[in-house]
Amino acid sequence: MRMRTSDEALALAAASGDGEAFGLLIRRHYDLMFRFAWRLTGSRHEAEDLCHDICAALPVKLRSFRGDAKFTTWVYRVMMNANTDRARKAQRRAKARASWGEDFKRREAEAEEAREAQDWLTRAMTTLPEELRDTVALTLGEDLTQAEAAKVLGLSEGTIAWRMSEVKKHLRALAEKEGI
Repeated sequence: MRMRTSDEALALAAASGDGEAFGLLIRRHYDLMFRFAWRLTGSRHEAEDLCHDICAALPVKLRSFRGDAKFTTWVYRVMMNANTDRARKAQRRAKARASWGEDFKRREAEAEEAREAQDWLTRAMTTLPEELRDTVALTLGEDLTQAEAAKVLGLSEGTIAWRMSEVKKHLRALAEKEGI
């Protein structure tokens, strides 16, 4: 008996929760939906995905079916909207992947630059006289103030300031010599 029921009546029944009506609608129109999805996407795989998405969403979407148009007209519109949404999501994902890749490359380049600078500074520190290395180790390495470093080394704060000035001169000269 239900085989003769119109698509519109089945759609309204399915919207009310009638699983049998829903199943019959899908059996009647799956091939039509698949052909249309293939035309929209140009790919069998994408068409299958689109049809599966539509079939999964159709029970909820049927609640908006008012019966003003033929069921097939309505389902074409639902499929076109779903395909447009999928294309937009794919574009956003592609854009996000591209920007993530660019961001990753930029961060890697910055990290490499920082490593090279740290390596150069470590090598440069070995060329300093011992008393200057001690001062740098405390002020920059251990993050002590000049006053705290002066207490540790048993020197005046002015001597620590002078030593740091000498360190800067030495490093500048070394950087110029190496073309950095």
